Amino acid sequence: MFHGISHFDLQVKDLKSALHLWSDTIGFVVSKNGDGFVELNSGNVYLRLIEVPYIEHTATVRLSVPSVSKAYAHLINAKAISRYEPMDTPDLEKIACVSDADGNSIIIWRDLTEDEWSFVPDLPKTGDWLPEAEELVVKLLSHVPAFFRMLARRKVTRVVEQLAKEDDSPVTREHVIKGYITSSAKVTRIRLVAPLKAEGINPDDYQAEFDYE
Repeated sequence: MFHGISHFDLQVKDLKSALHLWSDTIGFVVSKNGDGFVELNSGNVYLRLIEVPYIEHTATVRLSVPSVSKAYAHLINAKAISRYEPMDTPDLEKIACVSDADGNSIIIWRDLTEDEWSFVPDLPKTGDWLPEAEELVVKLLSHVPAFFRMLARRKVTRVVEQLAKEDDSPVTREHVIKGYITSSAKVTRIRLVAPLKAEGINPDDYQAEFDYE
């Protein structure tokens, strides 16, 4: 019955000024001009700026950006009005907010990377772990790029616990090292040498795991 959101309407008093902000500064592309309105392509939905004699209601638009700080500075330089400066939220986002000349709010945001979190996520473990084993796996996982770390955490934990189960033992440092290596594709295991050495582990002692198919 419904095909999704096609347009978002924004009331403005000065169409030319609003167009400067949303097109020239933010970069949305004009797709249509009409009597008292301009339509902009935001990349997923259209933003329609509608010129009115007075603002009946303001709106809030959220913009996803790669750098909140740079986008915030860019908007402030374009005469947007600051509502709050870039900050981290409990929802693990970095956000900032400005207003346009008509009082509409523009929230700029992105997700925080795991490296920016104020805590280390719990391991998805189900078995018993020795404290030194858990400490080591956290250190080794910290060498994984943040974008891939969640997936790596799940896979490494699963493989490590399987090795411990086969030994009918709690998870030890040895299980962590072996699972850390074998959970990675063989072709990419060479990348694990530096992290192992950084944690005081000699990769040569685990050649069998590096050769494991």
